[in-house]
Amino acid sequence: MTNINKNDIVYVEWYSGNFRSPESFFWGLTMKEYKSNKELIEYLESKNVRVINKKEALSIIDKYSYYSIVNSYKNIFKDSNKEYCYKPDVTFEEIYSLYQFDKNLKYIFLKYTLEIETNIKALIANQVAFHYGLESYLDEEKLDNNASIDNRKELILKINHQIEDDYKAHSAITHYKDKYGFIPPFVLTKVLTFGLLSRYYGLLEQSDRQAIAKKFKLSDNVLKQILKNLTFIRNISAHMDRIYSFRSKHYIKFKLIDKKYASEDKSTNLYMMIKCMEKLLSSEYATNFKIEINKEISKLEHSLNSVDINDVLNIMGFPVNKSQD
Repeated sequence: MTNINKNDIVYVEWYSGNFRSPESFFWGLTMKEYKSNKELIEYLESKNVRVINKKEALSIIDKYSYYSIVNSYKNIFKDSNKEYCYKPDVTFEEIYSLYQFDKNLKYIFLKYTLEIETNIKALIANQVAFHYGLESYLDEEKLDNNASIDNRKELILKINHQIEDDYKAHSAITHYKDKYGFIPPFVLTKVLTFGLLSRYYGLLEQSDRQAIAKKFKLSDNVLKQILKNLTFIRNISAHMDRIYSFRSKHYIKFKLIDKKYASEDKSTNLYMMIKCMEKLLSSEYATNFKIEINKEISKLEHSLNSVDINDVLNIMGFPVNKSQD
């Protein structure tokens, strides 16, 4: 088997903005040779991790992989005073409980981002149709003139490419294109990816952006940043990347959302996104969203032993000693 030099590997955590050095990538699992699940369990035990139920642990690793559980969620359990070793009393089951917590969070975020996406698509379609009609709205001249012409042309090009890609896959696209020669906004927005939808909103004329943002009592710039971050949240949730440590460089002026929240961090964290999503959801959905998140936090708290729940909440960006309220 070819040896892998750890200095040749760079591991970037997409969307979270975190960077892992080659050393931390290899910490906990050597890539020089294959290890069976049993050997991986033994390796964990050699690093001060207790495995309460080895049979169940082997089954879990076989189902989800060692890398997905241990390498992705170990950092909070590491002993800062001992290189490549864990804190006292850490168990594999505890690490797995954080993995399960994060997985359940992703299911929750995916469900509610889909609700927001549906609403935003309807609002954009209605506003564009109201302002430009059903036919001639896909034109760079009908986007924000303050944006560069290159950005506007690139967006229109990407949208047209998606229309071509979806021409036969979506019957509504086929119907309107073949019968009428155009695709109305309410059909187009349904097939746009959330990423393209976010970009489309960001390049609409400011009056259109403001009309949509007003529905949520937000400024158009704040809504623009929220939608950019929601694109990341949605992709993380759908592709099962780690979400509880979410960080984004697309900073939201969070004081406009929560005046009591104080942070020197100039990035957007998961707590901020929770509060932003509450602003975009109906009161009923927002309440259920909070209840489901609190339920998962409570479940995790009862599963932790070597770390405190506030350590997790701090990583998520929650104010000190404050759960979802």
